[in-house]
Amino acid sequence: MNDKKILIVDDEKPIVDILKFNLEKEGFVTAVAYDGEEAIKIAASVNPDLVLLDLMLPKIDGFNVCKELRKTLVCPIIMLTAKEDVVDKIIGLELGADDYMTKPFSIREVIARVKANLRKHVLPESEEEKNSSKNKIKIKDMIIDPERYIAIVGSKTIDLTIKEFELLKMLSSAPNQVFTREQILRGVWGYDFYGDARTVDVTVRRLREKIEKNSAEPQYVQTKRGMGYYVSN
Repeated sequence: MNDKKILIVDDEKPIVDILKFNLEKEGFVTAVAYDGEEAIKIAASVNPDLVLLDLMLPKIDGFNVCKELRKTLVCPIIMLTAKEDVVDKIIGLELGADDYMTKPFSIREVIARVKANLRKHVLPESEEEKNSSKNKIKIKDMIIDPERYIAIVGSKTIDLTIKEFELLKMLSSAPNQVFTREQILRGVWGYDFYGDARTVDVTVRRLREKIEKNSAEPQYVQTKRGMGYYVSN
């Protein structure tokens, strides 16, 4: 994990310095941007493995930076915000963020979340593993390849974020089994996530918009009212 590149985007230099020092102490490589425009340019040049993205930024705010980064990056994006407003967090998730943290936060928690998000995005090391089809999951005309983080619907490869893919993989691993929102939070986010059911709902909605022909009448990801979600086969 020592070669993983973390892009830190925040206009408060003391926060950037603290994050940079502690991430590098853990062995990560860091890049820094202090405004939204700079963040987009640096992301294009360094191709980070994870982005720590502040919401309140000069020039281009964090929402629009996230939206722009999602056009080319599939790496985890963790939003950093001083706001407690749940609406801001949901908007961030809608735009493609994988996680969020509210300032002030502890460095220990930041490191834990960075590692947890990166752990979900470890690709196989060997070509033999990469090309293996034994772990592929087939649901109707959708193929999910957990080893390459690829989902194919019909003949189209779907561009999913890490959390969207992990959610799809979890549900598809046990077709017709209902997973509660709490089970999904633990299984997909991979630690004691300080979120709520709306985090799952937003990610499901985002996933449906990508894999379903009509997200209002889903064929794959179904809702069990009052309980949770499942994939039907």
